[in-house]
Amino acid sequence: MYGQTNCWLHPDINYIAFPVKTGEVFISTTRAALNMAYQDFTSEYGKTQVLLHLKGEELMGVALKAPLTSYDVIYTLPMLTIKEDKGTGVVTSVPSDAPDDYAALRDVQKKKALRDKFGITNEMVLPYKPVPIIDIPGIGNLSAVTACDQFKVSSQNDKSQLEKAKEMTYLKGFYEGVLLVGPHSGKKVQEAKKLIQGDMVASGEAVLYQEPERSVTTRSGDQCVVALTNQWYLDYGEPGWKETVRNVLKGVRTYAEEVNNNFLTTLDWLHEHACSRVFGLGTLIPWDPKFMIESLSDSTIYMSYYTVAYLLQGGVVNGSTPGPLGNTSRADDSGHTKCGDTHQPCLVLLDCGIATSLTHFDLLQMRALFTAIVKGDLIIMLM
Repeated sequence: MYGQTNCWLHPDINYIAFPVKTGEVFISTTRAALNMAYQDFTSEYGKTQVLLHLKGEELMGVALKAPLTSYDVIYTLPMLTIKEDKGTGVVTSVPSDAPDDYAALRDVQKKKALRDKFGITNEMVLPYKPVPIIDIPGIGNLSAVTACDQFKVSSQNDKSQLEKAKEMTYLKGFYEGVLLVGPHSGKKVQEAKKLIQGDMVASGEAVLYQEPERSVTTRSGDQCVVALTNQWYLDYGEPGWKETVRNVLKGVRTYAEEVNNNFLTTLDWLHEHACSRVFGLGTLIPWDPKFMIESLSDSTIYMSYYTVAYLLQGGVVNGSTPGPLGNTSRADDSGHTKCGDTHQPCLVLLDCGIATSLTHFDLLQMRALFTAIVKGDLIIMLM
């Protein structure tokens, strides 16, 4: 946000203007507006009141006041690579550290015919230069400029070279980059990003918006949205928890180094994960039985449970016969598990002798598994 020089819109995309609860009017694609309607942005849940239909080209050259940027006024400019089915269709431009933004800004600055086509005057674009906001070791404080020059990116349509530039800048910038501006100056970008987000949401300069990672279509042909509903989450982003898993991974030997790298990369970006659902078959959440455990989380439970299942069930699937531990367990009217004289929810089995079986988790094991589930079942199982 600190490095904004302009705002991008696609001239051929259809946008709508619609009111939100705060009294403001938002402009986005219809798809994004529908997602917002299900995230409690609008006065009526799931409904959007369209005030105006707009083509992107009608919004070119509009003067804007953008938060945090050093420029007093920025303008809307054309970007031809924006997708209507991704994001809001309205994109902030930070050419100092985003190769796509730098390439597109350079196109508009160099091509007078492009400016004339959309009514962009010289004053709207020529004075705007990339603003140094992040220092990346080995790259510098204008990483997108450096990368685009190094890979000889010719324009915003030079996809292959832009991919190389982004590979060079994005991950290194996020994990090693140091912020140079603002109250969080001196902090790593990885740490500062969430702090800045929190500051902007608290001040009313930003809102939290979510959408499906990719297009999701139901069997009836409807496009799925992200809805704000009551749901249980597991906080996989808790620093202490992550550090414990990192230490575990140091002792994991994988056939290919790529698999180990995938574990570490997934662990870095993993944060809050929804672990509940309200339909289908599955395991009930013990403390809130109107919900079931979400399928991915549920599929990791058995990997731990089958390690000690024979001690509890004695090989009898329905558990009708006590296992070698000799204990019996049942749920009382409150939904709590009762084992002997112990009466506590969830972890009661630890008091019934199952703690003696924890040594089974220390055994050397080899698992032959499909690498694609490293980023799903396996990392969640480890956590």
